[in-house]
Amino acid sequence: MKLQRMNRRALTLGALAVSGALALTACGSDDTGKKSDSSASSSSSSAANSAKCDNAKGQLLADGSSAQKNAIDAWVAQFSQACSGVQVNYKGQGSGAGVTAFTQGQVAFAGSDSALKPEEVAASKKVCSGGQGIDLPMVGGPIAVGYNLPGVDNLVLDADTLAKIFDSQITTWNDKAIQKLNPGAKLPSTKIQAFHRSDESGTTDNFTKYLKAAAPSVWGKYDGGKAWQAKGGQSAPQSSGVAAQVKQTAGAIGYFELSYAKDMSTVSIDTGASTPVKATVDNATKAIADAKVVGTGKDLSLKLNYGTKADGAYPIVLVTYEIACDKGNKADTLPATKAFLRYIASTDGQAVLSQNNYAPIPDDIISKVRTTIEGLS
Repeated sequence: MKLQRMNRRALTLGALAVSGALALTACGSDDTGKKSDSSASSSSSSAANSAKCDNAKGQLLADGSSAQKNAIDAWVAQFSQACSGVQVNYKGQGSGAGVTAFTQGQVAFAGSDSALKPEEVAASKKVCSGGQGIDLPMVGGPIAVGYNLPGVDNLVLDADTLAKIFDSQITTWNDKAIQKLNPGAKLPSTKIQAFHRSDESGTTDNFTKYLKAAAPSVWGKYDGGKAWQAKGGQSAPQSSGVAAQVKQTAGAIGYFELSYAKDMSTVSIDTGASTPVKATVDNATKAIADAKVVGTGKDLSLKLNYGTKADGAYPIVLVTYEIACDKGNKADTLPATKAFLRYIASTDGQAVLSQNNYAPIPDDIISKVRTTIEGLS
């Protein structure tokens, strides 16, 4: 079935729910890197607008970022309407778990909200025969700061105040620092319940990188990374766990990818721009567009500008990378891996992101991703 037929079918909530199962049907490709009649047209240009199913079959195991789990589910829901034969199992247990699974050779690719560290690249060489793991930026989006404070619908915080809340220096909602930023709000004396991730998380890494860059006097004492370091607060596993705790706990505040912030109030960030900035897809895209590719060779890792003060640019963003071997992928999973990555990097695949509260990767970056995918071997 051609992708055009797939595009005529709107993604429904039912389809998205079904797609949340661990075993999901997706499409693959029999392209193994050798040109043939079916793959000759798989140039970077055609990859931008189509996904080839061909005759790939088998199971494609993946794990990693929970921030992109909803995006993966949405992609696979679209895939399953047009392609069959490849079973995709994306666990979404967190970036740390995904990178570990990848470097141990347990998965065909991994999702991570942080680029590979040098020691992780070195470990990947043991499973990428003649190659190494590379970062392919695929999903963008704001890290929303959700809160549960009945009667307060438009909360504004700046970096210093946010950092002090998560560092347990500000403990009640009517603190003077919060009142100053919200002069018209009726702030209660409710105790602040700050939730962070209990597992190693790229979302934590990006959130704390923002705090370190924008509030150095408060957060500069912490090294950062995927593991939470500040004392105090409460923890929950994965983005879904933090979001669930915030929804059910009065006075709670937590951070997670925007797609987990449904039916929840989110903080507007005072960056020093003309007006506070909301966590939206468009506002995140403005910040991601300022990113620079800093990876070498085929690696496309990015450096984000967390300290942006541009009007309308939401500074707390993350980019999720799909991590795969540039060379030495397993022969039995390479065709399906390339087909799946080719689709999600395509124009059609990236369009699914904005429909599900994620930010597409800017054109100049995603075009490089498409070219790199075609060269995987």
